[in-house]
Amino acid sequence: MSNPINAEQALRCANTIRLLSADAVEKANSGHPGLPMGSADMAVALWGGFLSFNPADTTWANRDRFILSAGHGSMLLYSLLHLFGFELSMEELKNFRQWGSKTPGHPEFGHTPGVEVTTGPLGQGVANGVGMALAAKMAAERFNTPDFSPITHRVFAIVGDGDLQEGISYEAAALAGHLKLGNLVYLYDCNSITIEGKTNLAWSEDLAKRFEAAGWHIQKVDGHDHDQVTRALQNGIDETARPSLIIAETHIAFGSPNKQDSPGAHGSPLGKDEIEATRANLGWNEKSFTVPADVAEQCAKRVADLKKQYELWQNNFTTWRKANPEKATLWDSSWQKQVPENLAEELLASVAGKDGATRSLSGAVLQKLAAMMPALAGGSADLSPSNNSDIKGAASVQAGAFGGRNIHFGIREHSMGAICNGMSLYGSVIPYCATFLVFSDYCRPAVRLSALMKQQVVYIFTHDSFAVGEDGPTHQPIEHTASLRMIPGLQVIRPADAVETALAWYAAIKYHNGPTALILTRQKLPLLPRMNGADQNLPLMGGYILADTDNPAVLLMASGSEVSLALDAAKLLKEKGIAARVVSVPDIATFMAQSGEYRRSALPAGVKRVAIEAGRGESFARLLGEEGLFIGWEQFGASAPAEVLAEQFGMTPKQVAEKVEQFLK
Repeated sequence: MSNPINAEQALRCANTIRLLSADAVEKANSGHPGLPMGSADMAVALWGGFLSFNPADTTWANRDRFILSAGHGSMLLYSLLHLFGFELSMEELKNFRQWGSKTPGHPEFGHTPGVEVTTGPLGQGVANGVGMALAAKMAAERFNTPDFSPITHRVFAIVGDGDLQEGISYEAAALAGHLKLGNLVYLYDCNSITIEGKTNLAWSEDLAKRFEAAGWHIQKVDGHDHDQVTRALQNGIDETARPSLIIAETHIAFGSPNKQDSPGAHGSPLGKDEIEATRANLGWNEKSFTVPADVAEQCAKRVADLKKQYELWQNNFTTWRKANPEKATLWDSSWQKQVPENLAEELLASVAGKDGATRSLSGAVLQKLAAMMPALAGGSADLSPSNNSDIKGAASVQAGAFGGRNIHFGIREHSMGAICNGMSLYGSVIPYCATFLVFSDYCRPAVRLSALMKQQVVYIFTHDSFAVGEDGPTHQPIEHTASLRMIPGLQVIRPADAVETALAWYAAIKYHNGPTALILTRQKLPLLPRMNGADQNLPLMGGYILADTDNPAVLLMASGSEVSLALDAAKLLKEKGIAARVVSVPDIATFMAQSGEYRRSALPAGVKRVAIEAGRGESFARLLGEEGLFIGWEQFGASAPAEVLAEQFGMTPKQVAEKVEQFLK
């Protein structure tokens, strides 16, 4: 810490933030002024005295990460970014929440310079920070050397009452405490106000005891006392054996004579008269949207000091690279997520000629992939033996032993997905996580944010149909695959055999701008026969002709385990003189993104279409049109052996062939 902003300067900066936030919300006639006004003091203490960053290099690997988990208070972050030299002009603050501005209602990663993570859905940022801190520990273990440590930074966040009421915070905090992530420091904006009123309407737990039980270091301070917050931050940084929570008691809309400590200040403008009253109450004589010269000067001095630290790091890093060429090569491949040129061929070779459940085939592919992609790391929600998601021979990630690659998330699907988002946002790692497909519901909010933030997270969802069998309807996904396909930007792949499974993983690794969901079977599947001369990479097109015939009378489309079912049904139809083309569609969205010419070559107009999938059929509607036939299962399942369920649900080759024959009449 060098030349931190002192208490007097900090108050001037905090009041600047309070009024910038109130002015922006007022101009937009929309927003949340209460949190920025209440959290401004502790935010300035952090940014003005501890946070390490360079506004000219927002991707610097060793910058401290700052998360505003309570993303509704976005004007706090935007004001900080403006004051501390990021590319966010006063004009952007004036355009808060307007079309095309860099200041949307909630912070969005990739949209606003300096925003580390998209926040707003409460609790997600809490878990994202855990993922970042975990990734940093793993990177430090991998890259730090006795001569120089390129990874020494920390992860900070401001979290609110709503964040800590959401269940995901319990999950994430428990894992952070278990892993002893001492590089994690959270400031809790404890203003005891939610939309409906005081938090004691629905909340009376002892939060300090909850986090203490989870293994966190706890401090309590007056969130408006600069010196108290500064000491607590230093203590949190010095506490390296545990994550730290600083419970900062604050007043929502601090400084507002009539709205302070009021639920009305949470999500509504203060009103022009109240803003003027606030100015008078704070002794603030500046006009709206003004940064006083002394405040600008102090923030600029802080940034100048930080840039000197940045330059020192860069010089040391250059020396480190020369002294550690192997680590430098690994650094580049990890942070750039480099993909070996022969990856597809190697993954195909890893399962060549094999049949089996696609979850098992995926596990085999994962071993080869892990050997070729050192950046890959992940784990399961306590289901790795079923998901086949362990990297064999790799160590488990545990407290004090972050050199492993197998992460044990515990039975915490929601935070698992959000932690992986944090790891992906951090960089240097390609995270994957696994659970049963039916439990994708438990982590869906995180999956959605993976897609919204365009983060490369691989979701392994196994046990993908009613073929789960005896476990019954609670464990048999019916609507889940179709539901996941509705998330924009989520690549959903349901492979049918070894070839498609290998290429599904390849597609996931190549897809740097979004997440992938691999939908995998528990039951064994055959290796599909392919036409002579067919390009083995055709599954990467999302859909392709698997088995053909002259002048087909019907087109049978299917994904996953139903592709072999379609092939068997096609054979029975042939015996009855009905020619059927079988088209495997492992990835509907990718197939739909192909040229019209390619799609028509696989699904020519004028030929009747049938789609087969062990679940709901909405996602095939675009391919079927109004006159197509869907053969699937639209109800919840039942408890019985898989072969019995197939018979009862009309999903045997004979039953499918009969339905197709009837459809063609």
